[in-house]
Amino acid sequence: MAPTALITGATAGIGAAFARDRAAAGMDLILVARDAARLDSFCAELSQEHGVRATAVPADLTKPAGLAAVEQVLTTEPIDLLVNNAGLGLNKSFLKSDVEDELHLLNLNIVAVMRLTHSALPKMVERGKGAIVNVSSVAGFAATMPGSTYPASKAWVTSFSEAVGMLVKHRGVRVMALCPGFTRTEFHERAGIAAHQMPGFVWLRATDVVRQGMRDLQKGKLVSVPSVRYKVAVGALKITPRAVLHRVMPRGAKSMGRTVGDSQ
Repeated sequence: MAPTALITGATAGIGAAFARDRAAAGMDLILVARDAARLDSFCAELSQEHGVRATAVPADLTKPAGLAAVEQVLTTEPIDLLVNNAGLGLNKSFLKSDVEDELHLLNLNIVAVMRLTHSALPKMVERGKGAIVNVSSVAGFAATMPGSTYPASKAWVTSFSEAVGMLVKHRGVRVMALCPGFTRTEFHERAGIAAHQMPGFVWLRATDVVRQGMRDLQKGKLVSVPSVRYKVAVGALKITPRAVLHRVMPRGAKSMGRTVGDSQ
C-alpha cells in the first residue's frame, strides 16, 4: 500500500507544488481545497500523470463543517504526511480591517493548523512514523508588514511547529515549519503585493520551495528556510535592533505596493 499525503490549499501555489512533488514520489494523495471543480480536475490530472490515487475533499477550513470533515479523514485514514498549507493574508491596515476578516485569517492560519495537527499526531505517534509540514513564512520572524496580523499568525505557526516537533521527534514523527520568502503564487496577488515593483531576485519558485522543504524534513529540521538569500535575511532580522526594524519596515511595505498606517 502506497503512503498517503494529505495537503490543504492544494490547488495552487505551494500546495499544488507539494501535490505534484509527492505524486511524482509515488504517494497517494488526499487533497483539500474550497473549489470542488478545480480540485476534482487537479486530482484527475495527477492520477492520470503519475498513476497514484488522488482523492478530493472539498472543504472550507474556516468553517466548522469543513474543518470537521478533514479532521475525520486524519483520524480514520493512515496519513503519512500532512501538509498544512492553506492560509491567507489581508491587504488592509489593522485600523481599517473588519474584525470578522481578522478572525477569518486567524481561523485559517492558526486554528486550522492547530486542529489538523492535533488530529493527525496521535495515530502517527502510535505507528511511530509520520510527518507534518506547516507552511509558515519568513514574515513570521519580524513585524515585516506593518499594520498586518499576518506576520503574527506565521510567527505562531513557526513557534508551534518547533514546540510540537521537539515533543514528538523521539517518537519517530517529524513536525517542521516551512518558512519561504516571496514565492510566485496566487497568494501574493490576493494579498495585494505589487510583484512588478519588486526585483526578480527576491522571488522563489514553488517547486524549489517544496524540494528544499522535503530535503530539510528528511534531515529532521524543525524549521526550514528555503534559499540562501532568505536564510541570510532571517539571520539579519534576528540580530537587527527592533528600533531599526521599526524604521525600515514601513518603507519596505511601501515598496511592495502596500500602504501602511490609517490609509486603507
